[in-house]
Formats: sequence, structure tokens, C-alpha cells
Amino acid sequence: MAKNKPTNQPPAASRSTASSKSIAERDQRTKKKITTLAQGVADETLKGNEPTISVPMRTRTNTIWNKKKGILEMGDACQQRQVFNLGQAKSFMQSLLHSDSIHALIDAQKTLSLRGMFYKGLHTVAGTKEKTFADQDESDGILEDLEVSLGALREELHIFAKKAGTIVGNITLIDSGDEIDCRRMGSGGYAIPSIVEPDVIQFKKCEAKFILHVEKNTVWSRFNEDRFWEKHNCILTEGGGQPPRGVRRLLRRLHEELKLPVYCLLDCDPWGHYIYSVLKQGSISLAFESERLAIPDAKFIGVRASDYHTCGLSDDVQIALTDTDIKRAKEIAAYPWFSGHKGWQKEINGLLRNGFKMEVESLITKDISYVTDTYVPERLKARDWLE
Repeated sequence: MAKNKPTNQPPAASRSTASSKSIAERDQRTKKKITTLAQGVADETLKGNEPTISVPMRTRTNTIWNKKKGILEMGDACQQRQVFNLGQAKSFMQSLLHSDSIHALIDAQKTLSLRGMFYKGLHTVAGTKEKTFADQDESDGILEDLEVSLGALREELHIFAKKAGTIVGNITLIDSGDEIDCRRMGSGGYAIPSIVEPDVIQFKKCEAKFILHVEKNTVWSRFNEDRFWEKHNCILTEGGGQPPRGVRRLLRRLHEELKLPVYCLLDCDPWGHYIYSVLKQGSISLAFESERLAIPDAKFIGVRASDYHTCGLSDDVQIALTDTDIKRAKEIAAYPWFSGHKGWQKEINGLLRNGFKMEVESLITKDISYVTDTYVPERLKARDWLE
């Protein structure tokens, strides 16, 4: 694969000016959406009608599998949030409260974390003992509702989540104007930000030929210590288990903009299979963002159910499947993108026949660096993966 080098780039000052203009236009669009929402509530109230807020449903029944695109998409079903409905009045109020906070953030040109938004909107309603939010989960759900209701991404609402994910490898990034050489990140790597849109993160120089995404930091540390990314000219990432959207968005951008293949090394269990499914097709709760998060071409290189025998692993690595694991495995096997796939049916059936699951770390029983020196290189060389 050819090296990805920027060509005919405009001067930094020009890029900065263009970026600032783009951000200003984006903020004005977002503010207009919030104003329109608030104005609609006010207009209906002045007419003597009950104001409502229409919220697209983030549920399995309102999720559509787009086979042609290879991603999950949100359907058209919506629920009406009513102010005079006792079961909906609180969420109606919460939606307007957070909308006002987002409007203020845009005006101040500042951002807040999800936790910060919870506290910004938290207070006791006058004349009652009722708090505006019971906990952060309630607050986060309202913010996701606002994303889909306003048709605005979380980044456009000036909200970020905690960092959860790491990157190292043959690429240089520009983060908010600072140059980050991911080849010189030491043992800890570079923490992937929550917001990785082009106005924040740009790709300056990349020699890497592919991306290896591993499930968790413990495995990532083994690959980093063994300098796998240097020996095999790649980028190495991890998402702390279920990768947050910042990690998924960065992977999508690297794949889409730099044409880098994405290979996934995950545990041999229903959770590892689900993580791969989310990376590849998207998730139900974030189906409205699949176009910018999902990577339909992502490949699963392991760990596989057959590895117990082919790699000659000992009984010590076996972790018995629970009833919950078995139920979850069967649910995943029934996903539309897996149900007609012979390779994935064989893989999940193999897991169930084994009666046990295995973590990537189980390969350490062969040798401390078996996974980096032998397992992954041989899989890549043989093009032995599931799609």
C-alpha cells in the first residue's frame, strides 16, 4: 500500500482560518436548531395547545439493517414527549434544560464533559424536593435524545466524554494545533480524545499499512512493549473493552481517509463477538451515527474457538460459559449480518460446542510474546480472518 503523505496542503494559517469559519457556521446551525425547538414549544403554549417534543426511538424495533451499506440505521419511528403527561413531564423539562445549557456553551465557545452537563443541569425544582436529574445516566440519556432530535452530533453540542482508548504507531497527528508523533509515545501511548473530528484531529504523516485494534489495554501493552507496530508498520489501538465513540470515530476516519484496513483481535466470547459487531455494523443505541462510526470492512482475526486445539492450549485457559453467555451467543448468531454467514455460524457454534470461552491473554500460556511474534503475524500472512 502506498504511503499516505499530504500533498499541496494550504499554509497552516489558511487551514486554521478555514477551520474556524467552518466551526462558526456549524455552531450557528446548532443554535438555530435549539432555537427552533424552543420556539415551537413557546408557540404551541401561546396557542393554548399542549407542547410536545418529537424524539426518534433508539430501540431494536426502530433499527434497520442496511445490507447494501453493511450498517445499522435508525428507522423513522418517534415518540412524542408531552409536558402534561405525568410519565413524560420530567424528561420534557430535562430536554429543555439541557438545550438551554448547550446554547450557553456555544455562546461561550466552551465544552463540557457528560459529567459536567449532569452537574450544570442539577438542582432542586423550586417549591419541591424533586431534583432535575436522579443520576448521570438519566442526564446522558437526555443528551442522546437531543442528538437525534436536533440531528446534531454530540461534538456539535459542545459535549465530550471521558478518554477511553489508546493509540501508538507509524502516524503523526495534529491535535488542536499540537503535533503528536505516535511513534514516540513511550509505554503509555497517546490517549484518544472523545472528540476527533477534522477540526480537532488532522492526519499529518502516515507510513502505516494497517490498523490492529485489540480489545483491552493489557493486550495493547504487550503489543506496544514488543514494538509490534514498528516491526509490522502499523497503527495499534485499544478501546478499553467496548470502544467509546471517540475510538470508533477515529478508526473510521483512519480507514476512510487513509484507506487503512482494520483488523480486530478480541476475546473468544459473546462479548468479543459483540464488540466486533459494533465496530463493523454499528450499535442499536447509536444507529443514527453508523455512517460515521461503523467500519463494514473491519476484519476479525481472533481469538477463535478452534484456537484451543490448533494452538495447543492447555485446559487452564478455559472459562466455562454461563447461561447468560449461551443466551447471548445465540442472540448474536441470529443477527442478520451473522445469520447468513457460514464462517460466523461455524465460529459461534464452535464456541458453544466447546462450552468455554477464552481471552486473548490465554495465548500467553504458549509464550509471553506468542501473540505478537506468531499468532497475529501468521493470521495476517495467511489472510486468515472472518468478515
